[in-house]
Parts: sequence; structure tokens; C-alpha cells
Amino acid sequence: CLVDAGLNPEDVDYLNAHGTGTKANDQIETAAIKRVFGGHAYKLSVSSTKSMHAHCLGASGALEMIACVMAIREGIVPPTANYREADADCDLDITPNVARERAVRTAISNSFAFGGTNAVLAVKAV
Repeated sequence: CLVDAGLNPEDVDYLNAHGTGTKANDQIETAAIKRVFGGHAYKLSVSSTKSMHAHCLGASGALEMIACVMAIREGIVPPTANYREADADCDLDITPNVARERAVRTAISNSFAFGGTNAVLAVKAV
């Protein structure tokens, strides 16, 4: 996604994680984010809007991209609702329960579907 979009890891401010709230999926996604973003992974604001709209299967990616566009437009990172306790293996800057103000110029949405259909989309302010 980054190479295709002509972006460097440092260009990304917000990542809307697939974030199903399951231990295995969240740990694997966190490890992938760290691998792709390196040290910048800890500077990203991360949340999963799926915590608010549930897993809408094929519609999830569209809803999550709308959240990314709104984060850029409004300068607010949406929260991960019902976030109760941190997992030591998911040690990124998660936005828990309450939206956070942040200037967002570039956002990424991770969408992974049953059967291996996956998409990672980037959107940037113009």
C-alpha cells in the first residue's frame, strides 16, 4: 500500500485497524503494523471503528474508509469503543473509548475478509 501510494511510513498519521477484538487477530495485525512502519508504528494513532459499527462484512471497508476521510477532514481520530484493558502484545498508540484531536494528513484503513480477500487503502489530504 505505501509503495503503491508513493508514501513513506512517516507520512501516515492514523491507521484504522481491522481490529476484530480477538486476541490472535489483533496480535498478528499489531506485528504486521510494526513490520511495515518500523519505529514509526509507535507514532501512529491507531483505532478500530469496527468496535462501533461491528463487522459488516463487505461493507466494513467502506465504513472504515469513511472514518479515515472524516479523521482527515475533522482532525479527530475516532476511538476504539469498549476498550477495557491493554494487551502487552498490542502496544501501539490505541485511541481508547474517546475520540482524540490530532491533525491527520494521511490515513490508512486495513480491511481483511473471510477467505483471504484483503485490502489496505491509503487516503491523503489534498
